[in-house]
Amino acid sequence: MTIVNLLERNAKDYAQDIALVEINPEQPETRRLTWQEYELVEPTHKVRHYRREITWEVFNEKANRLANMLTQNGIGKGKKVAILLMNCIDWLPIYFGILKTGALAVPLNYRYSSDEIDYCLDLAEADVLIFGPEFIGRVEAVAEKISKRCTLIYLGVGCPAFADDYNDLISECSGSFPECTIGEQEDAAIYFSSGTTGFPKAILHNHESLIHSCRVEQAHHGQTRDDCFLCIPPLYHTGAKMHWFGSLLAGSKAVILKGTRSKSILEAASNEKCTIVWLLVPWAQDILNAIERGEINLADYDLSNWRLMHIGAQPVPQSLIKRWLEIFPNHQYDTNYGLSESIGPGAVHLGVENVHKVGAIGVPGYGWQTKIVDPDGKEVKKGEVGELCLKGAGVMTCYYRDEAATAATLKDGWLYTGDMAMQDEDDFIYLVDRKKDVIITGGENLYPVQIENFLAANPKIKDVAVIGLPDARLGEIATAIIEVKKGMECTEEEINEFCLDLPRYKRPRKIIFADVPRNPTGKIEKPKLRKIYGADGLVDSQNKS
Repeated sequence: MTIVNLLERNAKDYAQDIALVEINPEQPETRRLTWQEYELVEPTHKVRHYRREITWEVFNEKANRLANMLTQNGIGKGKKVAILLMNCIDWLPIYFGILKTGALAVPLNYRYSSDEIDYCLDLAEADVLIFGPEFIGRVEAVAEKISKRCTLIYLGVGCPAFADDYNDLISECSGSFPECTIGEQEDAAIYFSSGTTGFPKAILHNHESLIHSCRVEQAHHGQTRDDCFLCIPPLYHTGAKMHWFGSLLAGSKAVILKGTRSKSILEAASNEKCTIVWLLVPWAQDILNAIERGEINLADYDLSNWRLMHIGAQPVPQSLIKRWLEIFPNHQYDTNYGLSESIGPGAVHLGVENVHKVGAIGVPGYGWQTKIVDPDGKEVKKGEVGELCLKGAGVMTCYYRDEAATAATLKDGWLYTGDMAMQDEDDFIYLVDRKKDVIITGGENLYPVQIENFLAANPKIKDVAVIGLPDARLGEIATAIIEVKKGMECTEEEINEFCLDLPRYKRPRKIIFADVPRNPTGKIEKPKLRKIYGADGLVDSQNKS
């Protein structure tokens, strides 16, 4: 079985049930149309709608039209089709239309520059690029180059001259598609690493990985047909899509929300009766801060259906979850850990029954194995720090066209994550930090996540990142970049006094008040911070010892 089979089952068994809803609160609502009515509207730049929905039957038909168009143009097994779209109601039908042909889906980060788009298309050997209006300028800048090897297809209003119009291409295509026999071991998708250390690596997954992520998600969060998942993060990333795979397996509704404003999230959860919401740390913080400032009155929303809030993609401060459960005491909570190399979230998860262990990333997920090893690959004792390794059906096939990186990361069936972790006496795993982010100061290893979690408990701090900066005497020193909450003031003296409860060697030796940059999946962009604040050379620690 593959996820394509799941879509076809849902289209047959739940044909008229709502599969997807798209909400864009940033655009005024003129009139809510059915999907059939929307298809008949003459598209103009002025006709844009706040809310759209499609049934499972229409979802499958849209995927089939694309699949037919692709096969008519020679796209099938072994070919690659890249997707460069903002979150929208067409995103998932396009993804499934690609998979139905036996071709590989290649989602691209919507923040990529023209050069990165060109690089990723070349690395993945993409045959087709489907892109949206937000990317016309970036694609046009490299269109002459990439069009020599890749067909460009535009989805939106006002097709540029250098591309083919998506709607024209599929307009005469059938809504039925002959079943394509696809084995679980066949290639399915290429995802890209976050690229925080340079240009991203291409991560190859097979169909077994995708169907495994469906089973993992439902096993962890118990989705049924009565659930409604609010999807906010970008669909190009494994995290959002693989959490949605639980809805696919259950045949339940999902809401794609464009935008991350706190009020928009709560309005969508209220109006659509959402039961499951996956948040990133900054969005959860923003919601809590807005409530505490009185900008949001929870009495204005009906959140009685909301049963589960879970977070992934980054370390989660204990103080954040404590605050959340004080305001939302009836919520279940779960933390999910994974990488794109392990088909996204779920390789390790806390479990809704283990809220007393908040701070840990959890235990091995459904169908997953874990171990923590030293630099020689030997398992460390409980309480000792080592590199976290994963094994299971969701591990990538390889880094596409990169044998050296594959060999360094996949060893005897184990995925070496590059994340430093430790396991407590109850077998719960705690993420300590990224291997490359460890700060060595005066011979001591400092793990920035531990310091970040401590500082996050300060009521004036909205966000914090700790990085190592070069130092003439100590080699490196811990430097805290602190983003203060709106309307508050904070001084270096206050932070130093707050840190007196930390062991002396863990205290930040330099404090910088500035914004903390995060990528679309919520991860702190530490290479960017090192570039900004490390450019001045060595920092003198003599007066901070």
